[in-house]
Amino acid sequence: MTNPPFPEQPTPDSSHPAAPPPAGAPTPPPPSAAAPAWDTTPNAAPAAGYPDSGAPAYAQPAATPPGRVLSIVGLVLAFLAAPVGLVISIVAAVKLGKAGQPKGLAIAGIVVGAIITIFWIIMLILAITVFAALGGMCAELGPGVWQVDGVTYTCG
Repeated sequence: MTNPPFPEQPTPDSSHPAAPPPAGAPTPPPPSAAAPAWDTTPNAAPAAGYPDSGAPAYAQPAATPPGRVLSIVGLVLAFLAAPVGLVISIVAAVKLGKAGQPKGLAIAGIVVGAIITIFWIIMLILAITVFAALGGMCAELGPGVWQVDGVTYTCG
């Protein structure tokens, strides 16, 4: 008598316990009926009883245009740290321009950042001028308290 090429596996019987597989033997995969086969492809045909809406089950969020977040950050920083906000707003305007998106917030950040930066530069020049004049007056008068044209100078 000859053996068939692929013998069938014996079915477990409650009267005879199954012997454990030998050490090192590969474990057989679980039967395919144990786990349901789910179709994970998008826009798959609906199961029986469900209407086909034609839309994917979960819609993807709309992509934010590149530079949109930078334009918001640039506008906020234009008020808090004007030079930094100015630079970030310029970068955002360039990115939005390349993407073909509206750049209103970026331009607003550029304008606000430029105006405030110019204001602070003027204030810095004024402060340096006042302190230089005060230092020059004290160098001319010497140490002490002096009254010149109704203005009191305290030089130390």
